[in-house]
Amino acid sequence: MKPFSIATALLGLVSGALVSGAAETPSHSRSAVLPADFKPPQVWKNANLVHIISLEKNYAKEQINVIIENAASEPQDEYYLPFNADQFSRIGAFEVNDRKDAAAGPFVAEAVEYDPLRFVSSSPWFPSGAVWLTDTTSNVQYFRIRLPAPLKPGGQQTLGISYYYLKAYEPLPASIDQNDKQYLHYEFSLYSPSAYTTSKQKTEIKAGSATIPDYTQIPIPGNGDDVFPTKQGSKLTYGPFGEEPAFTVVPAGVRVEFNKPVTHVSNLERDIEVSHWGGNIAFEERYTLHHRGANLTNQFNRVKWAQAQFMNPNTYALKEMRVPLHAGSTDAYFTDTIGNVSTSNFRSNKREASLELRPRYPVFGGWKYPFTIGWNSDAANLLRKTATGGYVLKVPFLEGPKQAEGVEYENIDVRVLLPEGAEKVKLLADIPETSIVDYSVDLHRTYLDTIGRTAVHIKARNLVDDFRDRDLIISYDVSPTVTLRKPLIVFGSMLTVFIGAWVVGKVQMGISKA
Repeated sequence: MKPFSIATALLGLVSGALVSGAAETPSHSRSAVLPADFKPPQVWKNANLVHIISLEKNYAKEQINVIIENAASEPQDEYYLPFNADQFSRIGAFEVNDRKDAAAGPFVAEAVEYDPLRFVSSSPWFPSGAVWLTDTTSNVQYFRIRLPAPLKPGGQQTLGISYYYLKAYEPLPASIDQNDKQYLHYEFSLYSPSAYTTSKQKTEIKAGSATIPDYTQIPIPGNGDDVFPTKQGSKLTYGPFGEEPAFTVVPAGVRVEFNKPVTHVSNLERDIEVSHWGGNIAFEERYTLHHRGANLTNQFNRVKWAQAQFMNPNTYALKEMRVPLHAGSTDAYFTDTIGNVSTSNFRSNKREASLELRPRYPVFGGWKYPFTIGWNSDAANLLRKTATGGYVLKVPFLEGPKQAEGVEYENIDVRVLLPEGAEKVKLLADIPETSIVDYSVDLHRTYLDTIGRTAVHIKARNLVDDFRDRDLIISYDVSPTVTLRKPLIVFGSMLTVFIGAWVVGKVQMGISKA
């Protein structure tokens, strides 16, 4: 079956993500509220848990592989995962899958608000600083995971929980010279966040470099002078640990070498304009980009920078970006707040297209660089007509730079302008539902419009460039009579002007003789 046929079938099945009617403006809330006195029922036990933290890119990716066991006397289908308010505000792309059945698809997960817990006791594993949480004093948020079917008492389920942390690091030292190496510090808990008792667990840290000058060490109980973690190259392993109660937290930190840009996009505005008459789809993306790495101790020295480029050193400054585009893309441009930026290279053919960007200046830690890129694409590559006469548009939800060190996006605002008169609009965004903040379908009036163009507006938060391959699929109908409205109105307007001019020309403006 062709991809567009599959997409069309999915659009009819996924009712929770559909938006219908151009005149409607739906709003979708992504969080649920629990009672203030709510406490997660202790109906689960984590039989075995592995917490994997990847620090290989400029955002942190965490994965929790856990075997959960129903410790209650009744079937259960809701599992809670706790985070404090600061963590929750930086979490993105939260997804849960069945580790033993990839075809089962992602489980339903949603954010819920809950009062945070108070530190009250020390852990025997880390007497000087570990605590667990047992009482509620202020706000905390949870993710609630719904299993596809209730799990019977004593039954087990293997979950693969993955999510990303944006703004994950702090540069240490905070300021360096422009030719120095950059080091980033990451804080975490040796015990995975959990609302339930965990029988056995371990935590693995995967750094992007084997140079790890500092990391938390803890003694192994009963093993003399031996300590955790064990280090193998760029990997640190803490544990395995024995049974720990719910909400146990062991503060820890690691400092790693990361001599690459820490690229953070605080705002991305992405416009996609569909034209049936021109057979074209126009893209424009406006970026507010920040480098969240170490600041410069002294002023930037351009002469020193130019001399260093002859040796092609590994630098933590952002000096170039590459944006892969759809094959056949044309008319690419690159501008910033000053104007057109000529230091770019655009290559396009039938097999691939690429826009290579070089900012007006190298972007160091603490610096900001707002810029805009845009291009056109043949509508035949992204738009299909269905057997019923409707249309299905399939475009990437994210494109943008593809960097080896990664790019993180805090706020994403995607707007798709459909042809005038588009109706029966349905959309499916192939990104984690927990990252979608809001969506709407309304009207947007542009040049020579009569009633206005149908605009699909989607706001998302906390995504990373790992989701560049995820699609945004929109289906809609356009009546043939509506399609002809604009050219007929334009023709009628021009005809009226010509007739008016002809009538005015026939009017005698002089004074006749008696």
